[in-house]
Amino acid sequence: MSRAPQLPLPTFRPLAIARTAAVLVLFIPTIAGCPAPATDNNGGNNNGGNNNGGNNGGGTVTEGTYLVLGYNEFGMHCMNQDFSEFMILPPYNNLRAQVINRQGEDPRIATTGVTISYTVPGNTHSADKTNFWTYAKALLNVTLQPNVGLAGNGLSGTMALTGENDWVATGIPITPIMDSGQENTYPLGTISVTVGGTTVAQTQAVVPVSWEINCDLCHSTPGISVATDILRKHDQRHGTTLENSKPVFCAGCHADAALSAAGQPGRETLSRAMHGSHASRMSAVNLAVACYACHPGIRTQCLRDVHFSASMTCTDCHTSMEAVADPSRQPWVDEPRCGSCHSRSGSQYEQAGTLFRHSKGHGNVHCAACHGAPHAITPTVDAADNVQALALQGHTGVLNTCTVCHTQQPDDAFFHHLGGGD
Repeated sequence: MSRAPQLPLPTFRPLAIARTAAVLVLFIPTIAGCPAPATDNNGGNNNGGNNNGGNNGGGTVTEGTYLVLGYNEFGMHCMNQDFSEFMILPPYNNLRAQVINRQGEDPRIATTGVTISYTVPGNTHSADKTNFWTYAKALLNVTLQPNVGLAGNGLSGTMALTGENDWVATGIPITPIMDSGQENTYPLGTISVTVGGTTVAQTQAVVPVSWEINCDLCHSTPGISVATDILRKHDQRHGTTLENSKPVFCAGCHADAALSAAGQPGRETLSRAMHGSHASRMSAVNLAVACYACHPGIRTQCLRDVHFSASMTCTDCHTSMEAVADPSRQPWVDEPRCGSCHSRSGSQYEQAGTLFRHSKGHGNVHCAACHGAPHAITPTVDAADNVQALALQGHTGVLNTCTVCHTQQPDDAFFHHLGGGD
């Protein structure tokens, strides 16, 4: 059973039903040919952007000169719902896009002469859905305008060139509450390409966000808030005075690479502190997937991709909470690698020293542009994740139809490794 992009609050997805439905469409690509796109650096000056949006029914322009592929970095971004007592993560979502010029015999990656803009139709404001902006000054010593995130971007705007032949909108301050009041952890963003003020390509990509952090499964002392219970227990265990220091920014002490927060010297990283502290206690929550006690979540189920459909769980890739808490591990750097399990003669997966979310493959196209983000490798059991592939090639799963990028079916052999352009 697929889930529609927008659902009433609360959103539930029965695990067994979703898994059964997901295995109906699993594609193993066998492609006869496709030469690599080159990099198009012959454009002129960037022209004015188009921030007028579009809507979720707009579809994708696939037969024109330009093609745009949208993707998120992680498959899920987490945030707190309430910031009055402590903050683990702020509203901060990254949306990326890669643009391909399809004109001529060989497609070229376009990095100039185009303007890339984004909107999230139906989710256009956030400051009235969470109290983050009320407490941003106390937590981070920054003053933000309503609906503007920590990187200076809002719920719509222009994407910036990354230097890695794609474009990004960093720190989008989105929440999982639509303007209608409905909860939607997988809202669809619209990415538009304009040349000279004319829209020449458009796509839709999920901008995933959830504040489903189920601390109350354990921290439920009557008469006090969940956050107070957490801070009080921290004070009792570590001799701190956090309960009297609200609001508390966790990464102010415990370094968190996800926020580029250095923490305090001699303190454990936030990842090590959280996973190490809770690893021996998770049996008490009695969940089929213990990770969903903290990571989103029992309702959200952010692992929703081909691995989920193959009956895999978090620990098949991440091993265990103890392993994640290993002091020798670098959080957000030492991550599972596709090449640890996948192998095919002549194929390459991530580049050495490069994570999947930054890796490139065929013709220097980003891996995530064709395959989807970690935790959302397509096809997924959520309908929203599959919208882009369906619009571009008529079926879900990895983009494996050559004429998505090429105007004619190529004769050259397809290659699954870095090279061919850039």
